[in-house]
Amino acid sequence: MSAGRLKLLRTIIAPKVVKVFQKMFSDKFLLYTNVGLSTSLSGLGDLIEQKYELMSEELTEWDKVRTRNMTISGTTVGFVCHYWYSHLDRTIPGYTVRIVLKKIVVDQLVGSPLSISTFFGTLAVLEGSTIDEFIKEVQTKAWRLYAAEWMIWPPCQFLNFYVLSTKYRVLFDNLVSLGYDIFTSRVKHKDYSESSD
Repeated sequence: MSAGRLKLLRTIIAPKVVKVFQKMFSDKFLLYTNVGLSTSLSGLGDLIEQKYELMSEELTEWDKVRTRNMTISGTTVGFVCHYWYSHLDRTIPGYTVRIVLKKIVVDQLVGSPLSISTFFGTLAVLEGSTIDEFIKEVQTKAWRLYAAEWMIWPPCQFLNFYVLSTKYRVLFDNLVSLGYDIFTSRVKHKDYSESSD
Protein backbone atom coordinates (compact mmCIF):
# COMPACT_ATOMS: atom_id res chain seq x y z
CA MET A 1 0.00 0.00 0.00
CA SER A 2 1.37 3.41 -0.92
CA ALA A 3 2.13 6.04 1.70
CA GLY A 4 -0.67 8.26 0.35
CA ARG A 5 -3.28 5.52 0.66
CA LEU A 6 -2.06 4.60 4.13
CA LYS A 7 -2.34 8.24 5.22
CA LEU A 8 -5.86 8.46 3.74
CA LEU A 9 -6.86 5.30 5.58
CA ARG A 10 -5.36 6.45 8.88
CA THR A 11 -6.51 10.08 8.84
CA ILE A 12 -9.89 10.01 7.10
CA ILE A 13 -11.39 6.53 6.84
CA ALA A 14 -10.37 4.98 10.18
CA PRO A 15 -11.73 7.85 12.32
CA LYS A 16 -15.06 7.69 10.46
CA VAL A 17 -15.28 3.92 11.00
CA VAL A 18 -14.51 4.38 14.70
CA LYS A 19 -17.17 7.10 14.97
CA VAL A 20 -19.81 4.90 13.31
CA PHE A 21 -18.84 1.97 15.55
CA GLN A 22 -19.10 4.15 18.67
CA LYS A 23 -22.50 5.44 17.57
CA MET A 24 -23.79 1.92 16.81
CA PHE A 25 -22.80 0.73 20.29
CA SER A 26 -24.03 3.82 22.13
CA ASP A 27 -26.99 3.44 24.49
CA LYS A 28 -29.20 5.23 21.95
CA PHE A 29 -28.61 2.71 19.14
CA LEU A 30 -27.52 -0.46 20.94
CA LEU A 31 -30.88 -2.25 20.66
CA TYR A 32 -31.00 -1.58 16.89
CA THR A 33 -27.40 -2.73 16.50
CA ASN A 34 -27.91 -5.93 18.48
CA VAL A 35 -31.15 -6.85 16.72
CA GLY A 36 -29.66 -5.97 13.33
CA LEU A 37 -26.64 -8.20 13.95
CA SER A 38 -28.80 -11.11 15.10
CA THR A 39 -31.20 -10.70 12.19
CA SER A 40 -28.54 -10.54 9.49
CA LEU A 41 -26.39 -13.37 10.86
CA SER A 42 -29.37 -15.70 11.30
CA GLY A 43 -30.28 -15.12 7.67
CA LEU A 44 -26.67 -15.58 6.58
CA GLY A 45 -26.41 -18.79 8.62
CA ASP A 46 -29.44 -20.21 6.81
CA LEU A 47 -28.07 -19.16 3.41
CA ILE A 48 -24.80 -20.96 4.15
CA GLU A 49 -26.64 -24.07 5.38
CA GLN A 50 -28.91 -24.11 2.32
CA LYS A 51 -25.89 -23.69 0.03
CA TYR A 52 -24.40 -26.79 1.68
CA GLU A 53 -27.70 -28.67 1.30
CA LEU A 54 -27.88 -27.69 -2.38
CA MET A 55 -24.29 -28.80 -3.01
CA SER A 56 -24.91 -32.13 -1.25
CA GLU A 57 -28.22 -32.49 -3.13
CA GLU A 58 -30.34 -32.53 0.04
CA LEU A 59 -32.22 -29.60 -1.52
CA THR A 60 -33.04 -28.98 -5.17
CA GLU A 61 -33.58 -25.22 -4.90
CA TRP A 62 -33.14 -22.35 -2.48
CA ASP A 63 -36.08 -22.04 -0.07
CA LYS A 64 -36.68 -18.29 0.19
CA VAL A 65 -39.45 -18.65 2.77
CA ARG A 66 -37.15 -20.68 5.00
CA THR A 67 -34.46 -17.98 4.80
CA ARG A 68 -37.04 -15.28 5.53
CA ASN A 69 -38.30 -17.19 8.55
CA MET A 70 -34.81 -17.88 9.89
CA THR A 71 -33.97 -14.20 9.44
CA ILE A 72 -37.08 -13.13 11.35
CA SER A 73 -36.25 -15.63 14.10
CA GLY A 74 -32.91 -13.83 14.40
CA THR A 75 -34.84 -10.63 15.04
CA THR A 76 -36.84 -12.06 17.93
CA VAL A 77 -33.83 -13.86 19.40
CA GLY A 78 -31.85 -10.60 19.02
CA PHE A 79 -34.39 -8.76 21.18
CA VAL A 80 -34.27 -11.54 23.77
CA CYS A 81 -30.45 -11.56 23.88
CA HIS A 82 -30.24 -7.77 24.12
CA TYR A 83 -32.52 -7.62 27.15
CA TRP A 84 -31.22 -10.86 28.65
CA TYR A 85 -27.61 -9.64 28.85
CA SER A 86 -28.72 -6.32 30.34
CA HIS A 87 -30.82 -8.15 32.92
CA LEU A 88 -28.05 -10.61 33.72
CA ASP A 89 -25.52 -7.82 34.34
CA ARG A 90 -27.98 -5.87 36.52
CA THR A 91 -28.87 -8.89 38.65
CA ILE A 92 -25.36 -10.36 38.84
CA PRO A 93 -23.00 -7.37 38.61
CA GLY A 94 -19.25 -7.71 38.48
CA TYR A 95 -16.35 -9.26 36.60
CA THR A 96 -14.58 -11.53 39.10
CA VAL A 97 -14.04 -15.14 38.09
CA ARG A 98 -16.61 -16.27 40.67
CA ILE A 99 -19.23 -13.82 39.35
CA VAL A 100 -18.46 -14.77 35.74
CA LEU A 101 -18.89 -18.48 36.51
CA LYS A 102 -22.21 -17.70 38.20
CA LYS A 103 -23.34 -15.74 35.11
CA ILE A 104 -22.37 -18.65 32.86
CA VAL A 105 -24.42 -21.12 34.90
CA VAL A 106 -27.46 -18.81 34.96
CA ASP A 107 -27.03 -18.09 31.24
CA GLN A 108 -26.94 -21.81 30.43
CA LEU A 109 -29.83 -22.74 32.72
CA VAL A 110 -32.12 -19.78 31.94
CA GLY A 111 -30.81 -17.79 28.95
CA SER A 112 -30.19 -20.72 26.61
CA PRO A 113 -33.63 -22.32 27.07
CA LEU A 114 -35.20 -18.87 26.68
CA SER A 115 -33.37 -18.26 23.39
CA ILE A 116 -34.10 -21.75 22.07
CA SER A 117 -37.79 -21.43 22.99
CA THR A 118 -37.95 -18.02 21.31
CA PHE A 119 -36.33 -19.48 18.20
CA PHE A 120 -38.76 -22.40 17.89
CA GLY A 121 -41.74 -20.28 18.97
CA THR A 122 -41.06 -17.63 16.34
CA LEU A 123 -40.73 -20.25 13.62
CA ALA A 124 -43.89 -22.03 14.78
CA VAL A 125 -45.85 -18.78 14.41
CA LEU A 126 -44.31 -18.00 11.00
CA GLU A 127 -44.95 -21.53 9.73
CA GLY A 128 -48.51 -21.65 11.09
CA SER A 129 -47.75 -24.64 13.33
CA THR A 130 -50.26 -25.82 15.90
CA ILE A 131 -49.38 -25.89 19.60
CA ASP A 132 -49.05 -29.68 19.38
CA GLU A 133 -46.67 -29.41 16.39
CA PHE A 134 -44.64 -26.78 18.24
CA ILE A 135 -44.38 -28.96 21.36
CA LYS A 136 -43.41 -32.02 19.31
CA GLU A 137 -40.72 -30.09 17.46
CA VAL A 138 -39.29 -28.68 20.69
CA GLN A 139 -39.28 -32.18 22.22
CA THR A 140 -37.58 -33.63 19.14
CA LYS A 141 -35.06 -30.91 18.28
CA ALA A 142 -34.47 -28.44 21.12
CA TRP A 143 -32.27 -30.80 23.12
CA ARG A 144 -29.84 -31.00 20.17
CA LEU A 145 -29.40 -27.24 20.26
CA TYR A 146 -29.22 -27.18 24.05
CA ALA A 147 -26.53 -29.89 24.09
CA ALA A 148 -24.52 -27.93 21.52
CA GLU A 149 -24.94 -24.79 23.62
CA TRP A 150 -23.34 -26.55 26.61
CA MET A 151 -20.33 -27.45 24.47
CA ILE A 152 -19.89 -24.10 22.72
CA TRP A 153 -21.04 -21.32 25.01
CA PRO A 154 -19.48 -21.77 28.48
CA PRO A 155 -15.90 -21.06 27.29
CA CYS A 156 -17.10 -18.32 24.94
CA GLN A 157 -19.25 -16.75 27.63
CA PHE A 158 -16.32 -16.77 30.02
CA LEU A 159 -14.55 -14.39 27.63
CA ASN A 160 -17.76 -12.48 27.00
CA PHE A 161 -18.57 -11.93 30.68
CA TYR A 162 -15.00 -11.54 31.95
CA VAL A 163 -13.55 -9.25 29.28
CA LEU A 164 -16.35 -7.36 27.52
CA SER A 165 -18.77 -4.73 28.72
CA THR A 166 -22.50 -5.40 28.38
CA LYS A 167 -22.88 -3.34 25.21
CA TYR A 168 -20.53 -5.65 23.26
CA ARG A 169 -22.05 -8.94 24.46
CA VAL A 170 -24.50 -9.46 21.59
CA LEU A 171 -21.81 -8.53 19.04
CA PHE A 172 -19.45 -11.15 20.47
CA ASP A 173 -22.32 -13.61 20.77
CA ASN A 174 -23.16 -13.11 17.09
CA LEU A 175 -19.57 -13.41 15.91
CA VAL A 176 -19.30 -16.77 17.65
CA SER A 177 -22.76 -17.82 16.68
CA LEU A 178 -22.55 -17.66 12.88
CA GLY A 179 -21.44 -21.30 12.98
CA TYR A 180 -24.12 -22.02 15.54
CA ASP A 181 -26.72 -20.30 13.31
CA ILE A 182 -25.78 -22.68 10.50
CA PHE A 183 -26.25 -25.57 12.93
CA THR A 184 -29.62 -24.25 14.18
CA SER A 185 -30.87 -24.03 10.61
CA ARG A 186 -29.80 -27.63 10.02
CA VAL A 187 -31.43 -28.90 13.22
CA LYS A 188 -34.64 -26.97 12.55
CA HIS A 189 -35.05 -28.21 9.00
CA LYS A 190 -33.79 -31.79 9.27
CA ASP A 191 -36.31 -34.59 9.73
CA TYR A 192 -35.23 -36.57 12.79
CA SER A 193 -38.28 -38.83 12.87
CA GLU A 194 -36.53 -41.85 11.31
CA SER A 195 -32.93 -41.40 12.45
CA SER A 196 -31.06 -41.21 15.70
CA ASP A 197 -28.77 -38.33 14.56
